[in-house]
Amino acid sequence: MAGHIQDRWFKTETNAAGKTVRVKTDRHGIGLRYRARYIGPDGTEKSKSYPDGQKRLAEKWLTRIEADMDAGQYIDPKAGKITFREYAEKWLGGLTTDPVSQEVVDRRIRLHAIPHLGARPMGSFKPEHMRTWLNRLNSAVPNGTYRRAIYDSVSSVFNAAVDDGVIKSNPCHAQSVKPPIPEDRLVVPWTKERVLSVREGLPARYAATVDVGAGCGLRQGEILGLAVDNLDFDTGWVHVRQQVKRVGGKLVFAPPKRGKLRDTPLSPVVAAGLREHMAQFPPVAVTLPWKTPDGTPVTLKLVFTNGVGNAIRRSYFDDFVWKLALSRAGVIPPKEPGQRYAAAPDDGMHALRHFYASVVLEAGGSIKALSTYLGHSDPGFTLRIYTHLMPSSDEKARAAVSSVFQRVSPVRELPAAA
Repeated sequence: MAGHIQDRWFKTETNAAGKTVRVKTDRHGIGLRYRARYIGPDGTEKSKSYPDGQKRLAEKWLTRIEADMDAGQYIDPKAGKITFREYAEKWLGGLTTDPVSQEVVDRRIRLHAIPHLGARPMGSFKPEHMRTWLNRLNSAVPNGTYRRAIYDSVSSVFNAAVDDGVIKSNPCHAQSVKPPIPEDRLVVPWTKERVLSVREGLPARYAATVDVGAGCGLRQGEILGLAVDNLDFDTGWVHVRQQVKRVGGKLVFAPPKRGKLRDTPLSPVVAAGLREHMAQFPPVAVTLPWKTPDGTPVTLKLVFTNGVGNAIRRSYFDDFVWKLALSRAGVIPPKEPGQRYAAAPDDGMHALRHFYASVVLEAGGSIKALSTYLGHSDPGFTLRIYTHLMPSSDEKARAAVSSVFQRVSPVRELPAAA
């Protein structure tokens, strides 16, 4: 058995006759009697106290500690006393992902996990606590995909706690804990009429953003960060090299999502529209830090700026420009006085990328090429999103087979129905 058990109520002394006897200590009958003690792997002493009559429990505790040490599964009992809030904040502070992703995870943890799990010690979590939390989450967050994202972030906190030796196992991984099921929703592209209607509803300064989104497949941040140098009118390409995004409340220039630089075809018609836009609203040189608020300043001549020549904030554009156009196009209801526009989760600027994908596929473009144009991680990801939009090959297959077997088994005309 690792360590030993100290009896605080009695001590051993040698009397005048030279015999060893047990005598009461000054603490006899006061407080917890037994103190189980051992030296941990870090070289420091660990202990746990038990009341009178529970010496056997103290011995069992030391035996478990010894077994865990032998199996390499030892966890410092004091480590699990840190609360979920304390550990999560420490974990969030050590994330090494890009700042925007950090903000997203931070928001999930602080809004949906800490209010319910924050006060509980990490070592006390059981599967039942996770089931209760997920039940509350199910009521508070109707979107299954977002619930799954929150769950995954919380599970990552517990995974890190296992790695750090704070807890033995992740309570989210118990068989009785069922992760939220993401909602599989087929992409339904906008019609050409809707795209043009929304474009018409935008102020003239921003109308051409639709051309770039629906005609080149750029993301919103890439549209807002589009610079004159990215447009090659002679060869017909858009070089996607940066985006505008918010980090810590401040706008910065940053590489496209996942750092994937790419080129996408520039239609002559879209090119003509951009030339007209730049003639009416000349590009403005804008200076922003690179990647982080304290990054190196970078100056780019932006195609789209606000009325005072600054980079456009996505939040402003969404709430006061884009939704105004959606309202004018009848996509969402008009705004009530003193109220905000209705939510439009499926009709943000990302809908323009879906429209672009549908047009390319309908024209016979390959999934591999489309994946490159959109800046996806791999063609398989693109296929999973847009496979249902690919033109049906059923009739082509029937015609091809018929052309071969027509000579073998000519299809006779059926007699007219009586």
